[in-house]
Amino acid sequence: MEPTWAYGWMIVQGAGWTLALVLTVIPVGLLLGLMGAAAKLSPFAPLRWVADGYTTFIRGIPELLIIFLVFFGGSRALMWLLEGLGLPDVRIDINPFVAGVIALGLVQGGFATEVFRAAIQSVPRGQIEAAEACGFTRWQVFRHVTLPQVWRIALPSLGNLLQILIKDTALISVVGLADIMRNAQIGAGATKEPFTFLLMAGALYLMITTVATTGITLMEKRANRAYRRA
Repeated sequence: MEPTWAYGWMIVQGAGWTLALVLTVIPVGLLLGLMGAAAKLSPFAPLRWVADGYTTFIRGIPELLIIFLVFFGGSRALMWLLEGLGLPDVRIDINPFVAGVIALGLVQGGFATEVFRAAIQSVPRGQIEAAEACGFTRWQVFRHVTLPQVWRIALPSLGNLLQILIKDTALISVVGLADIMRNAQIGAGATKEPFTFLLMAGALYLMITTVATTGITLMEKRANRAYRRA
């Protein structure tokens, strides 16, 4: 049996996977959120239907179920695709990390869609019309007028989504990712000291969320200071 400190070091190493998962999911979720918000505000009805279906699905079922669908169903879908391409003997298994990025990215994107949609609708229409009257293209209006204000308005809600994301990474342990939670369970089972290792895992999650909260708070202060100056 390995000493307790060895399993404790495993949990610290698992924090690396947790942070890697968070940092990879963030841009995926933001991109999907922006695309989803644009689709919901699009004048084209099919795009709005797709976006509405996406957010309804994501917000209506548990995150754990989405993880299982991606991890197990994704592998099967890829195998069906390969069979259709004439490669029935090729087997593909989705890596737990990749499954986590896809599943949590979809979840974050679904909630970020509503955050960005509300933020975009909060930008005064008069400012957009004034920019267009000055000869700005649609991209220039979005880049210089809409996006800076959307970012400032959406930051508090995006901060809440980040907190949820950090805690949701623990769910990926059920498909085998050696993150904080997975390694804490291994240490607790091997040493029969569950309280010690779960408390250590909780302390690491609290540390990460505290740092994230501090970062979001500083970003909010900077965005609001620039807004007040403007």
